Amino acid sequence: QVQLGESGGGLVQAGGSLRLSCAASGRTFGSSHVGWFRQAPGKERELVAAISWTSLSIYYPDSVKGRFTISRDNAKNTAFLQMNRLKPEDTAVYYCAASSVWVPNPTTSSGWGQGTQVTVAS
Repeated sequence: QVQLGESGGGLVQAGGSLRLSCAASGRTFGSSHVGWFRQAPGKERELVAAISWTSLSIYYPDSVKGRFTISRDNAKNTAFLQMNRLKPEDTAVYYCAASSVWVPNPTTSSGWGQGTQVTVAS
């Protein structure tokens, strides 16, 4: 079982950047796909980026494509989400989670951390 924890959120002006980190414990991180999700108040949790365990497959929804970049370092049990050209609509709590299913989704993912708040001011 893998457990994940997020860090790196904060308040940023529109157009700015943030880099989120996801630290994992457990021996299965290296064989798990990783998804970054976000949840805004009153909205469902949505996937914003995913990376396969080999890093050979990457997925972004259209809403963040070209602005967000996901990466991972299996040797350090860590994943990252680089977010550029942030918009106010990116404001949400961001979570990372592990999944044996590609493409990860909230139902099939596990190891959720407490999340990290990202607030983008206009």
